[in-house]
Amino acid sequence: MKIATYNVNGVNGRLPVLLQWLQETKPDVVCLQELKAPQDKFPFQAILEAGYSGIWHGQKSWNGVAILSRSGKPEEIHRVLPGDNDDLQSRYIEANVNGIRVACLYLPNGNPAPGPKFDYKMGWFKRLHFHALELLLLDMPVVMVGDYNVMPSEIDVYKPERWVEDALFRPEVRAAFKELTAQGWTDAIRKLHPNETIYTFFDYFRNAYARNAGLRIDHFLLNPQLNKRLLAAGVDKNVRGWEKSSDHAPVWIEIKDQ
Repeated sequence: MKIATYNVNGVNGRLPVLLQWLQETKPDVVCLQELKAPQDKFPFQAILEAGYSGIWHGQKSWNGVAILSRSGKPEEIHRVLPGDNDDLQSRYIEANVNGIRVACLYLPNGNPAPGPKFDYKMGWFKRLHFHALELLLLDMPVVMVGDYNVMPSEIDVYKPERWVEDALFRPEVRAAFKELTAQGWTDAIRKLHPNETIYTFFDYFRNAYARNAGLRIDHFLLNPQLNKRLLAAGVDKNVRGWEKSSDHAPVWIEIKDQ
């Protein structure tokens, strides 16, 4: 079984890229972030014709998350990260898919830092910590996947000295990610590729993709049950080089079937 995540940076504007990638790689479950589309403008019909059903939480111009499946509609559990009823940003959706609890998230960027946006990011992280502990209590395999907007360590960023004050790399943010994994979650990419230079995001500026000047900010965190089933993990880096592609590349894992 193959599970993938992809920050599409606008699902309608990047739809040809998304559909080509789905056709070529055929992941069984797909988590999407940064839809940048209201609920009624999600391209459901095109996704359905590509062989996927799905659930999504859209938002005009910004944010937005979705979970797609090739084997029936995901069973929705949450479409908001618990802990703040006043949070209106579409950054979280959770469902059961093929016996796995899938939490798809788009953690806030947080820049400029310090400031209100950084405070919102850290508050969102705190809510994620609390909910992650609840997910660990479930008697089923669980994955928390998506764009975390965090580079966990220096190996995850090109020229880390340039990012010290950025909200994606500040010590508080890396500490929050470390605290999250310490609950009992496994970073799938780093489990299988502990020392490799692997990036999932390449800026549109300064020829970043061609220079391999990237960041690793899209992550799969697995609970112990799913960690036992992990077979492979990687990044479809070539997709970032396609015409009119997102600034993120798709990331994926393969797990043993039950």
